[in-house]
Amino acid sequence: MSARPTGRRPLAVTIVVVLTVLQAVGNLVLGVLVVAAAPEATPMAGLDPAQTVTALRIVGVVLVVLGLLQLGIAVLLARGVNGARLATTLVLLAQQAHSWTVLDGLPARRVEGFSGLALAVVIVFLLWNPSTSTWFDRHREEALAETLNEPGHQDPDRRSGARVLDFLLRLTVLGATIALAPGIEVESTASLLLAVVMISFAGWLLQPFFLRVALVFGWFGAVLLALFANAAVIGIGLYVTPGVTVSSVLSAVAASWIYAFVMTLLTWAFSINGRDYLTVHAMRMGAKEGEVPHSDVPGVVFVQLDGVPAPLLQNEIRAGNIPTISRWIRSGSHTWTEWTARVPSTTPVSQAGLLHGVNDGIPAFRWFDRELGRLVVANKPADAALIESRVSTGHGLLADGGVSISNLFSGDAPTSLLTMSGLKEGRRGLGPSSSYAAFFTHPAGILRAVILTVGEMVKEVFQARRQVRRGVEPRIHRGGAYVALRAATNVFLRDLNVALVVEAMMRGSKSVYVDFVDYDEVAHHAGVTRAESLAALYGLDEALRSIEQVIDSGITPRPYHVVLVSDHGQSQGATFLQRYGTSLEDLVLQHLHGDATVTAATGEIEAWGPVNLLLGQLSGQDSVSGRLTKRAIADRDPQAPVGPSGVVEDTSGPGDAPAELTVVGSGNLGGVWFSRHPERLTATDIERLHPGLLAALSAHPGIGFVVVLGDAGPVALGAAGTHDLATGEVVGDDPLAPFGPDAVGDFLHVSAFPNAPDIYVNSLYDPVLDEVAAFEELVGCHGGLGGWQTRPLLVHPAEWPVDADLLDERGRLRGADTVHRQLVRWLERLGHRTDLPADAGTAERVKAPG
Repeated sequence: MSARPTGRRPLAVTIVVVLTVLQAVGNLVLGVLVVAAAPEATPMAGLDPAQTVTALRIVGVVLVVLGLLQLGIAVLLARGVNGARLATTLVLLAQQAHSWTVLDGLPARRVEGFSGLALAVVIVFLLWNPSTSTWFDRHREEALAETLNEPGHQDPDRRSGARVLDFLLRLTVLGATIALAPGIEVESTASLLLAVVMISFAGWLLQPFFLRVALVFGWFGAVLLALFANAAVIGIGLYVTPGVTVSSVLSAVAASWIYAFVMTLLTWAFSINGRDYLTVHAMRMGAKEGEVPHSDVPGVVFVQLDGVPAPLLQNEIRAGNIPTISRWIRSGSHTWTEWTARVPSTTPVSQAGLLHGVNDGIPAFRWFDRELGRLVVANKPADAALIESRVSTGHGLLADGGVSISNLFSGDAPTSLLTMSGLKEGRRGLGPSSSYAAFFTHPAGILRAVILTVGEMVKEVFQARRQVRRGVEPRIHRGGAYVALRAATNVFLRDLNVALVVEAMMRGSKSVYVDFVDYDEVAHHAGVTRAESLAALYGLDEALRSIEQVIDSGITPRPYHVVLVSDHGQSQGATFLQRYGTSLEDLVLQHLHGDATVTAATGEIEAWGPVNLLLGQLSGQDSVSGRLTKRAIADRDPQAPVGPSGVVEDTSGPGDAPAELTVVGSGNLGGVWFSRHPERLTATDIERLHPGLLAALSAHPGIGFVVVLGDAGPVALGAAGTHDLATGEVVGDDPLAPFGPDAVGDFLHVSAFPNAPDIYVNSLYDPVLDEVAAFEELVGCHGGLGGWQTRPLLVHPAEWPVDADLLDERGRLRGADTVHRQLVRWLERLGHRTDLPADAGTAERVKAPG
């Protein structure tokens, strides 16, 4: 905790100590006199002599205890203990609340009440003025408070017109509050106008006090603020306004909550940013276990902006719509580059490469595993653990004291929070439960999140209907559970991730890797460059500002750098089903020879991963909320308790045998497995079993090409030609020509995976509109080739060079595994990874789930 202040004690503190001691002595003397005089006292009204003596003795003992408590507080104040400031302030607030309740019906004694209030205000000012706070506060807490109020981090001044609109809004809300809240009366319109000014002034006056309470006293101070901060501001503002009557303290409390709800918590405690409070609280949680040794070795925070394409980042930097990232680039502190994601351009493939340096053997987001005889889905805990066991070497990106937050895989981090692969291991992979409990029980977190979640849901309904009304194309149906899903990812998970990152930095973690799925989730349903998707990106920029505040404040045990990376991009277009009225699985079934059972996994499932991860994390906690969550999802699939399974059709029937045919969709990349064959079929095998199937698929206008095994290796088949990937021989029109120079190498690579499908299917690509056709019902997609989906970004400090030996012929990093090598080199140059064992070998293997 905080070190005892050094330097000369301020005069203000001495004055408060003296006043506290005098009040304590007075209470002690008075308490002793009351106890001594109790036997001789005149019976009080309604009490007999014995009851009077007992009552007076109780009062006397209370006064003695209060006096002793005040003496203790005075000693602690003199020694510079921060908690004594809060204790003194709370005692004063309690005394004032009691006094004004007693004097409420005694107008003749209002002067006495005002004098007590004035003295209390003077004492609070003496305790919380800047010079006193500098003496009390330790350096890193003071630094954070200064950072949160630093002009460079604040929003630009609003225009005068905006200020007028803001005043009118507050006036309207206050009028509604007074109409709804009991016990508040206003004599005139002028009094109502003045009340708005006085409340705003009270909020400005109390802002430093509220911020420092959250900064210094963490959870305890935040609880008090949640309960009383708004009431204090509104109550004081209304009470000092002529012509306004507040009947009781409860009336002020009720009015404060009504006002806060109607204003949708535009600011926390009037003009304090809500995320600033979460940042402060996360800092406190990170430091609660004591001082962390300082280190000159810088740490790195890797932030994955899931699904953000490099061209989109370029456009938004130029437009200035993402001010934090734009400031980094324009100032020269950072630079950015585009890298190339290889097929399949999905999160599990890219994250396995980024975090572990290995992503071989992952043919799609979900696939039929021939060895296991079942469907593997990357965002289910057991399957994520299986994948990590296959790719981990123990030398992952985060192996040296790192923290994995909200990822599919751990990167071999010692601490994994909200990490999908860790849930399979039980509580061992969960991390500190206090991290989650603190956020969800923190008033600034939960109250802000609840109201903003409702707002996000309302916004989604409105924006979806607006797309329909305006006739925006392409689009998909947006409704049902997705409304709540968007709110969860864009509010709860975003704020929780920020809090966990800050907490990890406060504990001195050497590296942190966090995945923000906000943009990716919205873009899947709204479109790649649509307004709501861009708004999600802007929200991520604000989250980066919060992380930057903590880094710039100098309060962390080590300095930190920030690196931004996306795992893939996104491409847009009407879906395959919308364009042709048939799904991929139906198209395949139409051209099979004879009937066949089928498992078709072409429904949406990726978006539900973060929510299911959060539920799994909460249900594993040893707490009341954990037990309630576990009970609520007890009768559901433990791997995916909410959301769809992604399987839109399954005619496999009872038993352990898989369906004869498995069809999956990963964006505009499809896969077809003849599931009951232990080995991958060749084109000759498929043609013998199902004559005309390959010709029908490759000739379909919605399919750009298919890839199958030929006699000498994989071959791409198109409507008017073929391309032998092994030899490079092209017959007729090259079906891969529209898809760029990486198509041959990418499909030659993935076709060699043991679990590669018998038939890879890549949708059409329209170069004029830059559109593809997803085999899932998503307007924005990724997985195959075509468009921005293989064009992710990398933002890094400008002084960190991208090594030339890692670049391809176009001057780009190609493949997530190559980006991993670059990230590792940067860490090593900072002094990381020096203690990793040379013979780490492979990590502990997780048994393949059945």
